[in-house]
Amino acid sequence: MATIYRNPSLAPPSEPQNESGYSTYREPDTRIPPKAGPVITEISVNAVTIPESEILAEAQNHPAENPGGALRAAAQALVIRELLWQEALRLGLGFAPSVDDAGRRETERDAAIRVLMDREVQSPSATEEECRRYYDRHPEKFRTEPLFEARHILIAAPESDKQARQGAREQAETLCRLLADRPDKFAALARGHSACPSRDQGGNLGQLTRGSTVAGFEEALAGMREGEISAAPVASRFGYHIIALDRRIDGRHLPYEMVAERIAAWLEASAWSKAVSQYISVLAGRADIRGIALNGADGPLVQ
Repeated sequence: MATIYRNPSLAPPSEPQNESGYSTYREPDTRIPPKAGPVITEISVNAVTIPESEILAEAQNHPAENPGGALRAAAQALVIRELLWQEALRLGLGFAPSVDDAGRRETERDAAIRVLMDREVQSPSATEEECRRYYDRHPEKFRTEPLFEARHILIAAPESDKQARQGAREQAETLCRLLADRPDKFAALARGHSACPSRDQGGNLGQLTRGSTVAGFEEALAGMREGEISAAPVASRFGYHIIALDRRIDGRHLPYEMVAERIAAWLEASAWSKAVSQYISVLAGRADIRGIALNGADGPLVQ
């Protein structure tokens, strides 16, 4: 019987190659893999395609819970920009890119959209009655933050180390008992025991406002009186704190006259955003947009 030679490089991938004989050498697979498909569906506005590369680049400006959300927000933003650009061209608006104080020059599209917005989008100014009504309905927005002047001693221990955590708590409890009898020793004990750089200032943290410290520390401060030293250690992810509250200034309600201009600015900005949303909805309704649906007033309207 005749034996026919078969070149192993021509065998289909599923066939096992004969590894008998003097060598197990195999010819490399030089077949070209198929081209990767697009990441997202083609998107266009009035037959003008939004390039995928631009959407991918724009996605970095739209933080989201997942990449898909960022891509969708980026695509919506670019569709809206294309809508506005096309409308500016249709109206034949004259525009010239401006230069800001830092010497940065506007792009042609940004200049066109700015001129278009100034011409087409109108929003009313906030009245005195509207401002006062907003002030009366949202008193929590017009209070100063409480202010604390405090010192602390930090006995450091990570939450992941249970043994170190227990030791830190016991050391902090010992210091609390000592300070209950000798509060004048706080600065010296801070310099000798605290793991915080504030130890060089006797534990002094200066003036603290909401958000300046971790939650547990902040809650403890809010419940203390001026001149008080915490009777028990305060736990945080950093370890255990002994806190001395030297002074507290409670927040106060701001008078209307002090915040009237700020309220007017908020209301006018809100009205302008709604007007922009309505204008874009009108443009989108007239346009042939393919590959994506806009979210209307809840979408990324003007970037």
